[in-house]
Amino acid sequence: MNLPERGPGQVRIGVAIEVPEPFATELQSARARFGDPLASAIPPHITLLGPTVLDPDALDAAHAHLERVAAAAAPFRLHLRGSATFRPVSPVVFVQVVEGIAECEHLEQAVRSGPLTQELRFNYHPHVTVAHEVGDPDLDRAFDEMATYEARFDVQGFHLYEHGDDGVWRPRRPYLLDDAAVLPPDGAPGGVAGGVARGSRP
Repeated sequence: MNLPERGPGQVRIGVAIEVPEPFATELQSARARFGDPLASAIPPHITLLGPTVLDPDALDAAHAHLERVAAAAAPFRLHLRGSATFRPVSPVVFVQVVEGIAECEHLEQAVRSGPLTQELRFNYHPHVTVAHEVGDPDLDRAFDEMATYEARFDVQGFHLYEHGDDGVWRPRRPYLLDDAAVLPPDGAPGGVAGGVARGSRP
């Protein structure tokens, strides 16, 4: 995982949709089974904002921004099914999002704006990583074993995660989506412009 350098007093954060139980345990156990050394440090998630370093005095603005993003988006159904890979570009195998893609894209675009605006390396592709930077045999095994994996759950919100000194990512603050939010004609959450977002891989 590419982590931005963190200076004295700074915090390293990320924003993601948390995968609920029992699927979180299933996916984390699978990641450990494939030999991924980060299996216990990264809870299963769908990234909305990759690792980002903030000064402490920027946190209040970030929280307010994320609250506005959540208030402009309605809960939605997310369906995970089957495996895919970013190889040969990146040594990653993941479980695909097959329902809820547009909603994830709109949330990612909205999150990655305002005080959290940044340029990213890859086109955004919502997914749940199950193997990263392990050997080709383990990547192959992950691809094969997760080919029939399937999970469905309702997304009610997203979380701000903080990267601890022990290397573990932990959810620190939830942001609940608004049942009253209505999608405008372009399909983007209220107050958020539509369009193709650029994003990153975890």
